[in-house]
Amino acid sequence: MLNDGVGSIGPAFLREGGEMGRLIAAFAWERTSLGAIERWPQGIISTVAMILRSPVPIVTLWGEDGVMIYNDAYSVFAGARHPALLGSKVREGWIEVADFNDNVVRTVFGRGETLSYADQELTLYRNGRPEQVWMNLDYSPVLDEDGHPLGVIAIVVETTDKVAAERWLRGEAERLRMMVEQTPGFSALLEGPDHVFTMANQAYLRLVGNRDIIGKPVIEALPEVVGQGFLELLDRVYESGSAISGMTAPVWLESAAGAAPELHYLDYIYQPVRDRSGALAGIYVQGTDVTEQVIARKALEESEARFRLVAESAPVMLWMGDQDGRCIYLNRAQREFWGTPDDLSDFDWSTTVHPEDREALAGPFEEGMRTRTRFTAEARYRRADGAWRTLLTDARPRFSVEGEFVGMIGVNVDVSEQRQAEAVQHKERRRLEILNSSGAAIAAELDPEKIVQTVTDAGVALTGAQFGAFFYNVIDEAGERYRLYSLSGVDRSHFDSFPMPRNTPLFHPTFEGKGIIRAGDVLKHPEYGLNSGFLGMPHGHLPVRSYLAVPVVSRTGEVIGGLLFGHPEPDRFFEEHEKLLVGIAGQAAVAIDNARLFQTVEQENRQRAKAEEQLRALNETLEARVAAEIAVRQQTEAALLQAQKMEAIGQLTGGIAHDFNNLLMAVMGSLELLGKRIPADPQLRRLIDNAMEGARRGGALTSRMLAFARRQELQIAPVDIARLFDGMAELLQRSLGPMIAIETDFPAALPTVQTDPNQLETALLNIAVNARDAMHEQGTIRVSASEEIISEDPELAPGRYVRLSVSDTGEGMDAETLRRAREPFFTTKGVGKGTGLGLSMVHGLAQQSGGRLALHSEPGRGTTAEIWLPVAVCPAGVETAPVAPVAEAAPPMSLSVLVVDDDALVRMNTVAMLEDLGHRVVEAQSGMEALALLAGDRVDLVVTDHAMPQMSGAQLAEQLRRDYPGLPIILSTGYAELPDGGDPGLPRLSKPFTEAQLVAILASVVGEGPSARASQRSA
Repeated sequence: MLNDGVGSIGPAFLREGGEMGRLIAAFAWERTSLGAIERWPQGIISTVAMILRSPVPIVTLWGEDGVMIYNDAYSVFAGARHPALLGSKVREGWIEVADFNDNVVRTVFGRGETLSYADQELTLYRNGRPEQVWMNLDYSPVLDEDGHPLGVIAIVVETTDKVAAERWLRGEAERLRMMVEQTPGFSALLEGPDHVFTMANQAYLRLVGNRDIIGKPVIEALPEVVGQGFLELLDRVYESGSAISGMTAPVWLESAAGAAPELHYLDYIYQPVRDRSGALAGIYVQGTDVTEQVIARKALEESEARFRLVAESAPVMLWMGDQDGRCIYLNRAQREFWGTPDDLSDFDWSTTVHPEDREALAGPFEEGMRTRTRFTAEARYRRADGAWRTLLTDARPRFSVEGEFVGMIGVNVDVSEQRQAEAVQHKERRRLEILNSSGAAIAAELDPEKIVQTVTDAGVALTGAQFGAFFYNVIDEAGERYRLYSLSGVDRSHFDSFPMPRNTPLFHPTFEGKGIIRAGDVLKHPEYGLNSGFLGMPHGHLPVRSYLAVPVVSRTGEVIGGLLFGHPEPDRFFEEHEKLLVGIAGQAAVAIDNARLFQTVEQENRQRAKAEEQLRALNETLEARVAAEIAVRQQTEAALLQAQKMEAIGQLTGGIAHDFNNLLMAVMGSLELLGKRIPADPQLRRLIDNAMEGARRGGALTSRMLAFARRQELQIAPVDIARLFDGMAELLQRSLGPMIAIETDFPAALPTVQTDPNQLETALLNIAVNARDAMHEQGTIRVSASEEIISEDPELAPGRYVRLSVSDTGEGMDAETLRRAREPFFTTKGVGKGTGLGLSMVHGLAQQSGGRLALHSEPGRGTTAEIWLPVAVCPAGVETAPVAPVAEAAPPMSLSVLVVDDDALVRMNTVAMLEDLGHRVVEAQSGMEALALLAGDRVDLVVTDHAMPQMSGAQLAEQLRRDYPGLPIILSTGYAELPDGGDPGLPRLSKPFTEAQLVAILASVVGEGPSARASQRSA
């Protein structure tokens, strides 16, 4: 129930109240029976102020609920129950002693009596577990001005430790007896001048191998100590009555009677024992076996010696310090860094710390030394050669065998290059942030004033200039002054008292667009101070030593203005700043051009609106024009509908036209050969002629069907989408009608795409008509485009694409309709209103162009059709040279011809025609078979079908050109245009063909020289 702002103290009586004063001030007392703190009676305020300043644990219980308010000392007593106890009801806060507290509240608050308990035992859950606690408790009522109880004040003194101590003292005698027995040190009591053992604890017995020594003199019990000097010491103590002690004294003791003695190290004391009369009665022997410590100390000394040996050759800097922080050891690398001698008695490492880093280093160093814990710190130190280097220190405490802190040991790592690299990285990251933010800001801005201000601010941030300015390239009638437009880094008032800069030799190159001007010290620049008048900066001008100026040039080559930056110190600008400002200036130029274009469009829109208003005033005279326009639109819609129907027919018939051509080839060839061989019977001749005429008509029909179905290659070319749409906008608007609004959004820098422009116009028209129908001839169609980069996509190859989107506000499609929308002949329109082929044609165009068609739609939310097209590799507008016509040649004599066709009927008729013409014919049903035949037979000519399995005619021709250069090849195909993969350099014989057509192409191919055939191949 704490409010925000715990750190602030409200009422004055709480300001000296410690941590509880801050908690009470922040508590939401209005949620308790006490109410808001501002309305507390004086009795509560005085009592709370008093207890907060008391070092004794005190808690107050207010009202019938016993709402708890206590001081810092009581919060320590409460343990983990604090601070949840604050503001709680005492019966609920200490629920485990609710009955006890209920009696307190009823007695002290209810009846105004006092209560006192001494060593009261209670079971409390202060830290999540039950504790037996003893306390002295004193309860007194707190009265208001009228003598009525406001609450209860309780002084709580925990006596748990006192009670425990008293209980402990009661068993002290027994514990003392047991202590001697259980002490980890050894002890024994010797009596008389012969030093007879009368008592020995278990530790002493273990030390001497558990031998039977009680009742025996030392010389008998431990004969091995004779000659080691201990008997003499015992005699001296007994004679003098003075204690003797020793530290780490070596003694050889048998681990068992008769066993070989083992070396021990002992700390001991021989203490004389006197009787009640003061006479010497014996000697108390007490000590500790420190053998393990001595061995460990020696091992530590050896370890440190080994450490120093290794540390001397370590590539990192190592050091050891004593408990006062002085260096007592530096390895070779550290000594070379600081240039110190081996004797470090006069060396103070702190003098090598950079003054700016001493305070930051002192904190972790002093904390580590005080708490004997590990610390890390980073600071700059002066190397022996005077250079400042950044060292990362990792220090850990050292302890002696006895566990005493003896100093620190640490390693110093030179991280100067790393920190410099991080600083450079941070600088680059900051530059990227500035470039991205400024680029995004000016890309979306259409106000030139805001654009140049954003660019100027970014330039100051990127270069570290004291100030920057943008001047428009607008000079006065005398050609002398430029106009200041934006300023960054300083207030504009710095320039109010000065005229605009003149067209001086220093400024002139910038505003002529001749390049960047950078001066490390402008006062030394050869072009500085050559203008008349001030001959330099006027008095009171901002001091400029470093100078950097960059022209801002539009895409048309116009110098829009100049970005000028200055700094009062010399040599503050570098080549990297030039590169950054060139990019900024380019962004500014593009943005300003776009803003100007937008303003021009806005002006045109205003003019257009004015013209429309004038046209509305002349509405009566336009009735005839409107009628004519409606008629034109109706004609256009009818033509569009007819085109859609024809497209459907073309899609339906185009697929079978090729196979039908092959069948017609067999029919026409057979009829032509049959006509040569039948007797001169007029009736038979008439029947054959009729059949031939029917076959020719069939051939003409399939040719028209193929041409209509667009089975020819697309006329791929770079296409400017915005220009293409602009060219068809009027036709599109007429086709859609006056109730359809068309909105466009084409970026100025949209790249050209690679596709067939005529087919793209048809695709856009189909989509727009579909959109019109979906909106019931009333709504908005939005056409937009954006450049997208694809790196990984299941349908598109990686690369740059333009996404051309057409969106409508129509009724949309459900999921099933959307799924089938691109299927041929699928339509949701009524009978006679659509063929269902429009989106299929768009889908085919996109795929043939290397892109895709994507549809997005929801019922009631309209539809968006996206045509993805690859970005063109060359700009739009490139044209190809016209193709020269093919010259005819005289018919050849008898030839050896290879006929290749997978269709047996077509192959048989072609062979029969050639043989009828007197040629020798070799036939093959595949490209692979043809290559095998040519390996063993020589031919003058190859006639091959194109559409064959495994190897097409074009692939066969390519192989033949490599293996048999100069061998004439004729491509025979049933397509109306050159099929995909066909070589435009091959002479083509369209199916079905007659014998006369065969003779003609044989003559043109075989009867001409090499140059003519080359011309034929290029056609």
